[in-house]
Amino acid sequence: MIRVGIIGGAGYTGGELIRLLLRHPNAEIAYVQSKSNAGNPLHKVHGDLLGDTKITFSADHHNDIDVMFLCAGHGEARKFLEANEVASSVKIIDLSNDFRLADTSTIGDRKFVYGLPELNREYIREAQNVANPGCFATAIQLGLLPLAKAGLLGEVHTTGITGSTGAGQSLSSTSHFSWRANNIQAYKTLSHQHLGEIGESIRQCQPLKDMELNFIPWRGDFTRGIFISSLITCDLKQEEVMNLFEDVYEFHPFTHVSKDSIYLKQVVNTNKCVVQPEKVGTKLVVHSVIDNLLKGASGQAVQNMNLMFGIDECAGLDLKASYF
Repeated sequence: MIRVGIIGGAGYTGGELIRLLLRHPNAEIAYVQSKSNAGNPLHKVHGDLLGDTKITFSADHHNDIDVMFLCAGHGEARKFLEANEVASSVKIIDLSNDFRLADTSTIGDRKFVYGLPELNREYIREAQNVANPGCFATAIQLGLLPLAKAGLLGEVHTTGITGSTGAGQSLSSTSHFSWRANNIQAYKTLSHQHLGEIGESIRQCQPLKDMELNFIPWRGDFTRGIFISSLITCDLKQEEVMNLFEDVYEFHPFTHVSKDSIYLKQVVNTNKCVVQPEKVGTKLVVHSVIDNLLKGASGQAVQNMNLMFGIDECAGLDLKASYF
């Protein structure tokens, strides 16, 4: 069994990770750290876990584990590793944005591999440390990677809408129910923090051609899920585009190509990404949908763990969509 330690287990991503690992056939949770909840049973924070486990939150961590998941906030993962000694034998999967970019991917003797399996699966298999991609970044990249591999990306216009869980568990003025309900807002227009990691991945696929990504994210009035639409100019026919996408994702178990219109309920509560290329004249729109807490965070983190330990990539991720 893979012994797992979780740092920062009280938030949304920590909770999802716990739910997955409690049912993972090859993993066992050694501890879940949360200083503010130390001594409390997990179900005091994650109420749905009542009856599922008797684990209590720990104030500290230890190195009698095989892998450590860092579910701390952005900026906190690096601080944790600077302040705490983690044995070199312990693999690390970080869910923050602290180590995703090439110029921030190293701390001490640890270098992090960017953990998008559809792009870096073989590197992840050999990695000791993985930086889990951002949720918007995952959904956008999975819609664009086949086009980048074919050298077809120039100027891209992308819009995307995300549920309230994407903002984290701590309340803010834009995450209260009374603000979110029946409400939509654009934010971080053309300046979202995931643009850097997307750009690096695209350049990895088409290094000889420049790409400009214009991204406008939206806050939605629902709890979980991301819907992306990316627009480019493209001379390929619809059938050629479909063949391109199907060839790229043929051997990736969680990314699926659809000829029909797609929607959030196909992926919520799963580790799937569903993409739909749609050609209209000289324009190509690629729609992509994921669950921001699973394929966009904790589910992809477990997928990366599976690859790092050489077990079935899909282990612990056989999930049912919340369809109704």
